[in-house]
Amino acid sequence: MDCSLVRTLVHRYCAGEENWVDSRTIYVGHREPPPGAEAYIPQRHPDNRIVSSKYTFWNFIPKNLFEQFRRIANFYFLIIFLVQLIIDTPTSPVTSGLPLFFVITVTAIKQGYEDWLRHKADNAMNQCPVHFIQHGKLVRKQSRKLRVGDIVMVKEDETFPCDLIFLSSSRGDGTCHVTTASLDGESSHKTHYAVQDTKGFHTEEDIDSLHATIECEQPQPDLYKFVGRINVYNDRNDPVVRPLGSENLLLRGATLKNTEKIFGVAIYTGMETKMALNYQSKSQKRSAVEKSMNVFLIVYLCILISKALINTVLKYVWQSKPFRDEPWYNQKTESERQRNLFLRAFTDFLAFMVLFNYIIPVSMYVTVEMQKFLGSYFITWDEEMFDEDTGEGPLVNTSDLNEELGQVEYIFTDKTGTLTENNMEFKECCIEGHVYVPHAVCNGQVLPSTSGIDMIDSSPGAGTREREELFFRALCLCHTIQVKDDDDVDGPRKSPDSGKSCVYISSSPDEVALVEGVQRLGFTYLRLKDNYMEILNRENDVERFELLEILSFDSVRRRMSVIVKSATGEIYLFCKGADSSVFPRVIEGKVEQIRARVERNAVEGLRTLCVAYKRLVPEEYEGVCALLQAAKVALQDRERKLAEAYEQVEKDLILLGATAVEDRLQEKAADTIEALQKAGIKVWVLTGDKMETAAATCYACKLFRRNTQLLELTTKKIEEQSLHDVLFELSKTVLRHSGGLTRDNFSGLSADMQDYGLIIDGAALSLIMKPREDGSCGNYRELFLEICRNCSAVLCCRMAPLQKAQIVKLIKLSKEHPITLAIGDGANDVSMILEAHVGIGVIGKEGRQAARNSDYAVPKFKHLKKMLLVHGHFYYIRISELVQYFFYKNVCFIFPQFLYQFFCGFSQQTLYDTAYLTLYNISFTSLPILLYSLMEQHVSIDTLRRDPSLYRDIAKNALLRWRVFIYWTFLGVFDALVFFFGAYFMFENTTVTSNGQIMTTNTHMIFGNWTFGTLVFTVMVFTVTLKLALDTHYWTWINHFVIWGSLLFYVVFSLLWGGIVWPFLNYQRMYYVFIQMLSSGPAWLLIILLITVSLLPDVLKKVLCRQLWPSATERVQK
Repeated sequence: MDCSLVRTLVHRYCAGEENWVDSRTIYVGHREPPPGAEAYIPQRHPDNRIVSSKYTFWNFIPKNLFEQFRRIANFYFLIIFLVQLIIDTPTSPVTSGLPLFFVITVTAIKQGYEDWLRHKADNAMNQCPVHFIQHGKLVRKQSRKLRVGDIVMVKEDETFPCDLIFLSSSRGDGTCHVTTASLDGESSHKTHYAVQDTKGFHTEEDIDSLHATIECEQPQPDLYKFVGRINVYNDRNDPVVRPLGSENLLLRGATLKNTEKIFGVAIYTGMETKMALNYQSKSQKRSAVEKSMNVFLIVYLCILISKALINTVLKYVWQSKPFRDEPWYNQKTESERQRNLFLRAFTDFLAFMVLFNYIIPVSMYVTVEMQKFLGSYFITWDEEMFDEDTGEGPLVNTSDLNEELGQVEYIFTDKTGTLTENNMEFKECCIEGHVYVPHAVCNGQVLPSTSGIDMIDSSPGAGTREREELFFRALCLCHTIQVKDDDDVDGPRKSPDSGKSCVYISSSPDEVALVEGVQRLGFTYLRLKDNYMEILNRENDVERFELLEILSFDSVRRRMSVIVKSATGEIYLFCKGADSSVFPRVIEGKVEQIRARVERNAVEGLRTLCVAYKRLVPEEYEGVCALLQAAKVALQDRERKLAEAYEQVEKDLILLGATAVEDRLQEKAADTIEALQKAGIKVWVLTGDKMETAAATCYACKLFRRNTQLLELTTKKIEEQSLHDVLFELSKTVLRHSGGLTRDNFSGLSADMQDYGLIIDGAALSLIMKPREDGSCGNYRELFLEICRNCSAVLCCRMAPLQKAQIVKLIKLSKEHPITLAIGDGANDVSMILEAHVGIGVIGKEGRQAARNSDYAVPKFKHLKKMLLVHGHFYYIRISELVQYFFYKNVCFIFPQFLYQFFCGFSQQTLYDTAYLTLYNISFTSLPILLYSLMEQHVSIDTLRRDPSLYRDIAKNALLRWRVFIYWTFLGVFDALVFFFGAYFMFENTTVTSNGQIMTTNTHMIFGNWTFGTLVFTVMVFTVTLKLALDTHYWTWINHFVIWGSLLFYVVFSLLWGGIVWPFLNYQRMYYVFIQMLSSGPAWLLIILLITVSLLPDVLKKVLCRQLWPSATERVQK
């Protein structure tokens, strides 16, 4: 273990609780603060070593064994193995030990190799050279030797060695560009800002003379959040205090771009960096198949214990008669006669447990793991799910949930960027009631066949013209866009007015669309230089505004503001945001005209924003500045204090107008939703947009249809009636037409049933989830769920990120426990993606946070259709057959052993040879089912895509229900009875030959108990393998090779083990047994006959069911 980490833990927990505080102080360059400034408290921090490996050379074996034996199946087989070692059991310890050793060894080698690769990567990272400042000079040392407080220099295209506070850069404006692709997958350049008071320090000597301390929060994993402040000491005066945020923090793993060099001070090192803190995996999700598998294992464990108990009891009943427990040729010793009866019975019980333990398939877990891991590649290899526009393909972040893709009942999807392209096109703006439509601009391209400025309403007067220009200036100034003057980055966007190439970069496509749109209306945003924003007006004059404050956008406020100062000295606050967050703060302006236009645009599916402003007098601005500064430098509750400050500043606004931006529907989104509904999956849309905008999108993507009756559960409706009345009224409406039946078995597309669509907003959901005065909240929730069950589609609008997760959890934990899937593309979708059974991220324009936190990622929403209806369907069919088949073949294997005890005096005599016991699950029957579970296609891909309703045949874990499980178990019992008694009746009449051998009277076949067991085993291996061959619909050369190859391997091994091929083995008990058995003609006939009889019931059942009660899948297979 890392010594420094131990040291940190000891210091933290043993040095007293008072030493563990919520913030830390860092001394820049390890220089103490001036005397009297503050107390110098040296703090210990870990070095810069990254340890992503789990094991060391010394702890690998004990730690890996401990982790593997935490699995119940492995621990169970270890106990069985130990019992075989301790007491006298009928089978060799090798029979349990070898399969267990094989499973443990294979897993350990795999995990050891993976960890060795992690060690190599760690060493390469920890030993890479880093430049840091020491006594005014540049020194090189290994990354692992870096300490908190060191000042580091990073050059262009280098990766930051630890988390740094950005002090200065080679760029004059104190900025630098970084890419965070290795952290969150986003390849776009992000701009970071140096500390205002240190950005002028460009040389090593300047930086080394810096006297400052940094106070910041303790390490936490959120990549996008940082709270701190820096105290810069100048000439022993009071220090200058500056706030530090995420824009000043350069994260380990990010890469410096388009900047020659930067200086930064290390604040988090090694395992305390945000990158290292994000190594920890998400909470484990378990599939329904895995849960069923564990339940079936418990059932078989109960069967095993029952068999052992029955045999133990019957053994002592049988031995109760004189001399049965003590034959003349095997008399007991005196000590054996004196042993305690209960101890003997317990020992016999354990011996029977060992004899029958193979009914629990140890190799099933390994096979399932391999099937999931290898099967996941079919998604990543699927060329149809590759998007050529973005160059992205699907990603599999976990293979544990493959089969869950075939069980989805509810899909919760985001709207913007998931159903829509997040490709914004500026459509119009409304100023003082006048509507302006510019040239259609989309992604920097002027679309053909469009006119110039179209004044739909009459030309405005002089007063309105002033407001109009103020509106355009607001759009040019109220944003966080960066301008890139490169002609070759992401394709140049030529500004038609300025004649200058520029690329607008922003985390929000809305902002780019608005700035591009207003450019067509005569105002062009040029750049931000030295804290001055420059815009080009209609007269081609450059206007300069000093940027005083940015009140950043957040999903709770749903608005952002800037405070700027014009060249004439006037101070303005410009605010833009959602209508619901701007209208309540407005005290002046043509509110009703603009509201009407906003609502009309929303109905047409356009995204709307309102723009407002207010003038600030210098005294008022000073008060605002002090308020914001106090909130910004707070170390505790900074977010809450900033929110309160923003609330106070953004009020008493004058409304200027509104904008409308179109977000086009993604290609084939409507077809995908229609197919998913036909498959019996309910689709819910969860969005933060306005109700009207979201509803228009839902109609466009066929979630709602013309005949869908929309039911509203919104704040407006609740204001008119109480929540109780609204819920009961909606409940009566939907239940009256459905006759009390829920629509879980309907797609919502049938003509004879009324389709309902429910619309609910975030405020109404909060009321439903809120506990009532009597302390209960279940009643409203149940009523709400009942309404939702009877609606073919649900739209949830005005949703906060946490509410999206609440909705998913509500459905997930309802009494039916349906399998849920959440799909989204932005950071605001992460909570619902993590909450759902299956989380899918869309690799979109809002970064990679959703894709990083998801179980699977796809380039476009349309790929969800194939992922569920084809891949999910196949995964579920394959793994359900794998699980049932494993239990079936082990029942076939062990039940004859159980029956044999009735014919050997319950003496625990084994029916099969040790080699057969050991290799049955490892070699003879393992490969065919693994290949089946990877390759099987019971119907073609085109058929599954063409007929989505086939998905319903496997819904609700249909192939792993108790009825199917019992059928497979009884089939195994029937086959075992045929194997055993078929062979038994053949050998019923026997005589003893002159040399003491036993010969059957009717077939003259010489045999012993090993011949009998080998005959049963041979019939069994052929039957279970041919049963799988009968179940296979999709034959390839690999299937043929594995199935017939496994049978051939069994025959060759038996000849080898019997001394035919390899005489060296002639000393053991199976010598010539196999060839002796096959030398008899009747044995051949019996083998063929028993295999046919064993397979006949399953064949008859399939034929009859297909003819009389065919499922939709079976009808298609015909």
